[in-house]
Amino acid sequence: MKGSRMVLDAAGIEKALDRMGREIIKAHKHLKNLALVGIHTRGVYIARRMRALVQDLASVDLSTGSVDINLYRDDWTRVAQHPIVRKSDISFNVDEKEIILIDDVLFTGRTVRAAMDALIDFGRPARIELAVLIDRGHRELPIQANYIGETIKTKAREAVNVLLSECDGIDQVDLIAAG
Repeated sequence: MKGSRMVLDAAGIEKALDRMGREIIKAHKHLKNLALVGIHTRGVYIARRMRALVQDLASVDLSTGSVDINLYRDDWTRVAQHPIVRKSDISFNVDEKEIILIDDVLFTGRTVRAAMDALIDFGRPARIELAVLIDRGHRELPIQANYIGETIKTKAREAVNVLLSECDGIDQVDLIAAG
């Protein structure tokens, strides 16, 4: 792609996720009360990968779900007149659970804010943490990730494109120049 630069390949993504999984296990002594919730779309795939990784490393099967934030966005009327609303799937009781929200890229913080609002509609977690594959800075809200795969310095007008094999056929992270 013209004006783009690959910043992570498949091996880099795998290494970042492995490190994050180990950090999560180390931080949570009692994994039985932990659950993962991926933010649609790519956060869901990352959450599934994280679940498998934690299961392999710690022999614990974590509750895992997904949340759609489209109706919770503060800009949904600007983004599209007819937003595509996907199904949120949280089939476990979130009350008193320690939840890790998972997304591909942390930028302004607005997606995470919307995801927290959506999650709280399901109950009252004991704690909510955030794991992201890429933190690119430029916050508009006071939100930070607890677990970060990679931090990439970007300009505000640049874009970070995360490609995952489950939906894109390849694992790769690209930095797209401002256009």
